[in-house]
Amino acid sequence: MSDLNNLSGEIILPGMATGPVSKLDIPVSFWGGVDHHGSIIDVHHPQHGLSLTGKVLVMEAGRGSSSSSSVLAELIRTDLGPIAIVLAEADVIIALGAIVGSELYGKQIPILKLDISALESLQNDEIITVDNLGDRGVIRR
Repeated sequence: MSDLNNLSGEIILPGMATGPVSKLDIPVSFWGGVDHHGSIIDVHHPQHGLSLTGKVLVMEAGRGSSSSSSVLAELIRTDLGPIAIVLAEADVIIALGAIVGSELYGKQIPILKLDISALESLQNDEIITVDNLGDRGVIRR
């Protein structure tokens, strides 16, 4: 189900969050690519300096080291990470970081997998809500 106002996808981790989109041109690794303040510090990344804090992070896939899960979990603990993540490809390392953040710190961020055309329709700074609708994930614009 997709229309102009709603997009439907696969729930990787349930939850609900509303905020502005930060859509990355290329994936970022949390390990070495994002600092403890939630900003992209990879000097080779096109969005170097962009803060992911309080944003719905949108990127095609995860990238990088298995240690990325620990960095994401710490960002969740300190409330300095993204509030939701939307991917075109499921990523177990990102999911693990979010699961750890939920289990250890009681802070849950939803992760949703969209098909690539739906993901590409999302625009930077667009305010969206990532939520669950039955057994599907939904993005409301």
